[in-house]
Amino acid sequence: MADNKKKRMSMLDGLAAAGTRAPAGSMMSNNRALRSARDAVDSHHVWELDPAQVEDDRYSDRLDPGDVQDLRASIEQNGQTVPILVRRHPSDSSRYLLVYGRRRLEAIRGSDRVTRVRALIANLDDTAALRAQVSENTGRRDLSYIERALFARELLDNGFGTQAQIAEVLNATRSAVSMALSVANAIGPFLARAIGPAHGIGRPRWEAVAREVTDARCDIAQLVEVAQTAHAKAAAQFDPEADDAPGPDPSVVAFDAVARHLRKHTASAPVTGQRKRASALVIDGQPAGTVAKSTGGVRLDLKGIDDGFAKWLEAHAQDVVQELHARWKRDA
Repeated sequence: MADNKKKRMSMLDGLAAAGTRAPAGSMMSNNRALRSARDAVDSHHVWELDPAQVEDDRYSDRLDPGDVQDLRASIEQNGQTVPILVRRHPSDSSRYLLVYGRRRLEAIRGSDRVTRVRALIANLDDTAALRAQVSENTGRRDLSYIERALFARELLDNGFGTQAQIAEVLNATRSAVSMALSVANAIGPFLARAIGPAHGIGRPRWEAVAREVTDARCDIAQLVEVAQTAHAKAAAQFDPEADDAPGPDPSVVAFDAVARHLRKHTASAPVTGQRKRASALVIDGQPAGTVAKSTGGVRLDLKGIDDGFAKWLEAHAQDVVQELHARWKRDA
């Protein structure tokens, strides 16, 4: 029965592809009908796909996706009980785009015993697929505050939409998204990855750390080292499968270590008048300087960047500023 369905689907794909090459109106109408028929079959069947057919081009929403070794062993022993969700590739009928289920897909890709991945195929556009990804992650374990903030930052940077559209996808208010973006800008992806998701650390504490990072103008590389050291030490003692207390979450320990370091730095820093608020800048995961707003304007301070990029930036500064201003007007 499954083979017959696969044959029918292959025929539908072939006819649909042929239909896109034909200019006749009747053929285009048939093409839409065939796609509707294919989608109807997709939605009522769990398919077994070659993992190599599935691409993962989604926005990243997890800081700590976790190891898949235990999951792979479980699937090899008990089978894949929960299908992944995919959608058909818009330009290649033999390929699929992952909507959710990355760990299950990676576990099967790394298995010598399981060669097919069980999948549901949904008819989703980009926005609907993103909503499904967020909803599925929320259903399993809610994204932490910093994960949501970095996710919003990535969506905005990649042109997904305005802050209002991102707020709708994340089921948040626009003001909450705006504040999350400011936290993500201050913390930066490099420090955030060093800390980890830090589940249980809510918005107020992340905002406090973001302010201290900005006000103290700390060396991000030093904060990353503090976080990595604390995270590694706690991870060595953390056992999530322990019958009794597994130990503190390493990412929460890393967050606390960074917060303590910032408090000490702020307390020991000499007071030289009103400090300017500065946000750390990161390029390719490396600290690259700061940007600070003062009463008279904005100060951009880049350090340690490639000399070729510095010369290019100097030559194109007017165009870059104009483009940023146009983007601000579009997102406002």
